[in-house]
Amino acid sequence: MNCIINKAVYNYYVQQNGRVSKKQNKFQILKSLERDSHPTQRQLSNDLGVSLGKVNYCLKSLIEKGFIKVDNFRNSNNKIQYSYLLTPKGIKEKTKLTLDFIRIKTQKYDMLKQEIESLKQEAKNMDRNLL
Repeated sequence: MNCIINKAVYNYYVQQNGRVSKKQNKFQILKSLERDSHPTQRQLSNDLGVSLGKVNYCLKSLIEKGFIKVDNFRNSNNKIQYSYLLTPKGIKEKTKLTLDFIRIKTQKYDMLKQEIESLKQEAKNMDRNLL
C-alpha cells in the first residue's frame, strides 16, 4: 500500500510541476527507509517510481550529508545486502521536510478551497442569468 501511495505522490508532483524536486525525492527516500531499513535500491526505485540511478544518487547524497548510515550483512541467500539507518541528523531532516510538506500542502489546499468557492459563486451567478 505504501509503495502505491509513494507512486501516487510522485505522479502528482510530476503532473503539477513537470518534475519532482530533489527535496521531494529526499523526503520520500527518508520516509521509506524509516519504515524499512533493508530495501534494495531496486525496491526503492520501484516503490518510489524513480530510476535506479536517481535512487543511487540520492542515497549517496544522504550518506554524504550524514542523514543515513549504511551497514552491510549477508541475507538468507548468502548475498551481501545493505541496511540503511536514519541517523539522528536524518530524523531531524525528515521532520523538517515533513513540516515543509505539510505547510506547502496546506497552502495549496487553502488556495484550492478559495478557487472552488469562487467557481461555485460563478456557477450560481450564471444559473441566475439563465432564469
